Amino acid sequence: MSEKLFPKDVCQYNYAKERLWERSYLLVKCAELHLEEEYRLYQARLWSSFLGVFCLLHVLITIAHCVILLLTCDHIHMIIADVVIYLATSFVILTILGINFCENFARRHSWITYMSSVVAALAFVSADIFQGTYHYYTHDWALDTFYDTYIIYIIYMFLPMPIISGALLLGVTVSVVYITYFGIYIATEYYMAYDYARFSVYIVHHVCFNLLGMFFRIMNDIVVRSSFLDRHQYIMEKIWLRNARRQEKLVLHSIIPPQIAKPIQDDIQNRLARKVRGLAARRSPGVMEHVMAIQIHPEVTVLYADVVNYTHLTTTVNVEKLVRLLHDLFVRFDLAATQFEVQRIKFLGDCYYCVAGLTPPSPDHAKSCVGLGLSMISHIQEVRREHEVPINMRIGVHSGSVIAGVIGEAKLQYDIWGTDVTIANHLESTGTPGFVHVSASTLKELEPSEYTIIPGTDAALEDPVLGKNNITTFLISAQTSHHSPSRSLERIDSYADIDIYARPDIYRTKTINEELRQEFRMMPVCSFKQIFSWRKRNQSIDLPSPGVTKFCLVYRDSNLECKYLHSPDLMFKYSMLLAWSMGCSLAYIQLLTQNRNLLLEAIVLDAVVLTCLTVLLVISWYKKLCWLRYGNNENDRHRFGKLSCCIFRTSEKIQASLSLRICIYLFIICAYNSMICIVLMGCDREELEVMYIESKLYHYEADMNVCFNPWLISNMMALTIGMCFTFTSVPFVLKIVVCLLMTISYLVVILIQFQFVFHHSVTTNPFFSAEYAHSLLVVIAFVTLYLKERHAEFTNKVNFNWRVELKKKQRDAHITNHSIIILLNNILPAHVVNVYLTSLEKHELYYEEYKIVSVMFATLQNFEMNIRGLRLLNEIITEFDRLLHHYKDNYLVEKIKIVGCTYMAACGLDVSFADRVSIEWERRDSLMSEGPDGSQTIFENVREKSKGRSWRRGRLCDDHVCPGPNAHPLDDQQGL
Repeated sequence: MSEKLFPKDVCQYNYAKERLWERSYLLVKCAELHLEEEYRLYQARLWSSFLGVFCLLHVLITIAHCVILLLTCDHIHMIIADVVIYLATSFVILTILGINFCENFARRHSWITYMSSVVAALAFVSADIFQGTYHYYTHDWALDTFYDTYIIYIIYMFLPMPIISGALLLGVTVSVVYITYFGIYIATEYYMAYDYARFSVYIVHHVCFNLLGMFFRIMNDIVVRSSFLDRHQYIMEKIWLRNARRQEKLVLHSIIPPQIAKPIQDDIQNRLARKVRGLAARRSPGVMEHVMAIQIHPEVTVLYADVVNYTHLTTTVNVEKLVRLLHDLFVRFDLAATQFEVQRIKFLGDCYYCVAGLTPPSPDHAKSCVGLGLSMISHIQEVRREHEVPINMRIGVHSGSVIAGVIGEAKLQYDIWGTDVTIANHLESTGTPGFVHVSASTLKELEPSEYTIIPGTDAALEDPVLGKNNITTFLISAQTSHHSPSRSLERIDSYADIDIYARPDIYRTKTINEELRQEFRMMPVCSFKQIFSWRKRNQSIDLPSPGVTKFCLVYRDSNLECKYLHSPDLMFKYSMLLAWSMGCSLAYIQLLTQNRNLLLEAIVLDAVVLTCLTVLLVISWYKKLCWLRYGNNENDRHRFGKLSCCIFRTSEKIQASLSLRICIYLFIICAYNSMICIVLMGCDREELEVMYIESKLYHYEADMNVCFNPWLISNMMALTIGMCFTFTSVPFVLKIVVCLLMTISYLVVILIQFQFVFHHSVTTNPFFSAEYAHSLLVVIAFVTLYLKERHAEFTNKVNFNWRVELKKKQRDAHITNHSIIILLNNILPAHVVNVYLTSLEKHELYYEEYKIVSVMFATLQNFEMNIRGLRLLNEIITEFDRLLHHYKDNYLVEKIKIVGCTYMAACGLDVSFADRVSIEWERRDSLMSEGPDGSQTIFENVREKSKGRSWRRGRLCDDHVCPGPNAHPLDDQQGL
């Protein structure tokens, strides 16, 4: 659609975040991830824990009720039957529900949970009604039921009925039974025959209690499913991060030993973390710190190997065959090095050198290197036969001490230096093809009887370096040795296994599925275990160590608590829908029971309250209605007016603002209490007392309906407390304080201000003061709803914790992902890294052919390989790395590697020109000329430190082949 039809100021809405909290979306998501079975098992554990809380609660309530009856009733014999009924019923209920604690049995027979819940609830209802009918027919005493609201609460909040429709059906059935009892025994006894309005008020009360229970069920299911999905994502991120870190370690340790790699790895991740947090970094995360990580190893053996006739091959064999031959050969060497526990250092063209006895130190380091050398000769003979090429192997081995480590800032590679390294190199160059040329120091570490040994070469006797160090040499033949290439070598780990972009698939392996099941079994199911064993529990569910307080569930970490409180309330619309429904119900009850003296004031109050609630309801639901009407509004952009835009912004502001939500919450609670207060204000206590006295004096039935119905007020207060606790995303401490103040205030009304009215209302047990029954009703409602909301708050806190931990895992994964890329870029050119991470198959040979490139070698002359010299070399190499980093935006110059005191770089390795001859030659040539000139400043700066040592620099322009990694990742160049 043309953009000009829809100007930029067209109002749009985003329902994506709210969509994540839709129950329908969560159901579909669980089904897509095949988590329904795991969720069902977790839900069974969850409701089993609820049931445990109910058992404790019900025992306490039953005991308290029975004790109060026995202590306050004057005629004990009249209430003995009630106490027996209550105790027997509690025993029966707990016995029936106790079968659900046999988890394996209940899991195999899912109908047990529903059947036991239905039987227990109906048994409770039957006992409560039987107690009333017993006294009605035995003592002609019409008694009200005591546990009606309590039973409805426990049906929705505690009984193990996972399906919401089952709880609704049972709750409605219980309400119908109580309404029927009320109509038969209570209404006919205390109300006039035509007073259908008061009877309808009782029905409205039960409707509201069921709505409150349904709201809890739906909100609980949404939060628990969301927590379950968050936990699933958290576990998958953890699995991926664990694998990514293993792969990162594999990459780094393939080129640098662990003891040196650790500080480099930490340095990369720390600077990436600083960058993520928005802190300034001194340099790019891709450039290493100027730290020289070296170690001295006194007893090692160095092996140098060189392919004989390699130069001849470059002129007679085509490029692809040459690269494949080298790849095949070096992979064999790497596998053999792994078998003989020898660490490959690096290769340069056809030169391959390694060392034994570094990490871990080995007393058989000389034997390992000689064995590897013989194996390499066998391998190259096999390759010579397979490829029909005239190549052979010249190998030199020397034992002594080396300095090993990493220098420079970019393209880090592990290397070795020292006089003994130079000696091994000269042993190789003066050796004989097909033999291992060893020094006397190496031979002393061997068992001569295991090898065929002959004197060294004449070239070794004439070599100045070997002569200067008094090196006696020997040749070890491979013809009679048993070191043949092994076909049973296992493939060593390669960084080509890395797939840093892929997340683990839940269906991929049984191991992941089993780990998911184990993690789901560790998910918390009850907030009350936290009171007694929080720290132990905390360790098993990966919650933050500070935890929460025991009773108010406040995070001990104030910053975390602040983030939790200020998180947006994406379920605000559901709270407003419930608040509006409760407001309408309370207004209806108020108008039907209101004294005519204050009827006008009641109407005005109800009009104001309902208008405000309706406006808030429209604001909170308008976005969802638009979403249902117009969908995501991406393809078909609907034009909303200014009013719609204002409603969208207002709704989003309310969701995001804690202070606005608290104000709305307090307004709703105050409005409900105002409705109750205006009903109380319509009662003239003095007139009621006079009427009651006159009725006793003149023997007529007093009309107690001239004042409010106390049980209606108590039920209204119970509903208000329920709404006060159930409103979402309001601080739990505030809910407790508000509900506690309301409960205490109402107890004052019952026991002091309107004690006469409540005392003469319908009671629940013979000779039991009605005001005590009202007080117990409100206190039980407060305790039950507190326990319910405490669980909901605990679930929300766990969910929020996992979201915080998930963000940390994702941030760690991002840092690990980035650090892997940085490490790979310190091994390979950037475009080759992308090839390996995206499209290249594992262990497939990769190479590029360039027609014209420039290669520069810079070698430091007369350089002493000691600690002081390496420190100076590190500074020089670091400055070179920074110089190339400085030119990276203008020129494509790649550092290839460092070999001893030689710095190798190349220009022109641009993949877009890899197969083209017509390249900007002059630009490359000028850069490679400019490179030495640009480095002249560096030379001047270090000339004094280097005490006049000179650099030998050379530049070659020709066609080159750049192969990719073999068994260990390194980048190199081959060519004339």
